[in-house]
Amino acid sequence: MTQPNDLLPEGLEDRLPLEAARITAAMRACLAVLESHGYDRVRPPLLEFEASLAGRMAGVAGGEGRAMFRFVDPASLRTLALRSDMTPQVGRIAATSLRNAPRPLRLAYSGDTVVIKASQLDPARERLQLGAELIGADTVAAASEAVMLAIEALKAAGLTGISVDFTLPDLVDTLAEKAFPLASEQIEAVRRELDTKDAGGLRSAGGAAYLPLLYATGPFDKALAALRDVDAGGALKSRLDGLEAIATSIGDAARITLDPTERHGFEYQSWFGFTLYAEGLRRAAGRGGTYRIAGTDEPATGFTLYLDRLADVAPQPEAAPLVWLPLGYDRAAATALRASGARTLAQLAEGEDPVALGCTHILEGDALVELAPRA
Repeated sequence: MTQPNDLLPEGLEDRLPLEAARITAAMRACLAVLESHGYDRVRPPLLEFEASLAGRMAGVAGGEGRAMFRFVDPASLRTLALRSDMTPQVGRIAATSLRNAPRPLRLAYSGDTVVIKASQLDPARERLQLGAELIGADTVAAASEAVMLAIEALKAAGLTGISVDFTLPDLVDTLAEKAFPLASEQIEAVRRELDTKDAGGLRSAGGAAYLPLLYATGPFDKALAALRDVDAGGALKSRLDGLEAIATSIGDAARITLDPTERHGFEYQSWFGFTLYAEGLRRAAGRGGTYRIAGTDEPATGFTLYLDRLADVAPQPEAAPLVWLPLGYDRAAATALRASGARTLAQLAEGEDPVALGCTHILEGDALVELAPRA
């Protein structure tokens, strides 16, 4: 019987065996891909001093620091924070403990994050985050590697119908500087109207010159051609050439689209950002792009995958046979079974029912015998 104290806080939930198995299988598959490409795993702590973590998150995560749980450390009497994003922690590691490591530095990570308040679109307050960071490079080659690595990881996790949506996070800033000048007080208004795709609002904000950007979206080749027409004075040529080179490296590994003014989730990216989608997922499977590490301004490129979401559509991993070990079983035979990949369940008392406990086989001496399922 459920007791009132057994209820979980809003936005938190238990992961039961089948779902936990999918999450674990997806995590292992993705990490195996990252490791195979030379990305070494790091494990930052769940807690850090608030001043350090919030400072780095304000610099690289668009003010995410406001979403963190905070409390006082009884040992130091300083304020601690529970991480809401792992990317800034990886940046801190690169800037401190691994500051003398050769560049480019390739790091991978996976761990839980928690936010104080979730959005209506994503009510979960606890998320399992997995990603890769290429520290010391934000070039076209680095971006191409990050996108392809993310696609490969999603496929290894069993996802299909993968698509990638490119964006140019600093597009307005770049155009406002020379090609389509804007006063400083106009820039944010123009960004806001581009976000809402409001042509009338864009004109009212003084951004009439930016109207063609609203229509430079969709399938990559068509959208890129439309964006090149906007490129007044060559202000965007190097960026657009970079997008084309990244798309070429992807080839037919994923469907590619372009939305050059998309900013949601790209508050800290520099010249390039991308969002990953997969068949069956209502929300993004992950995001990535180029950025600068707060504190050192070192260039970096990376991505984050949302493992909890992936588990919603990832295939259920095939369970290994569960073998019943009756009282007095042969321990050497049981050890050999586990070494071969089987799972075992040892009987503890008389009267236990192996079939009810999910066993598919029984160990009789050193022989494996299949159990008849109950009708």
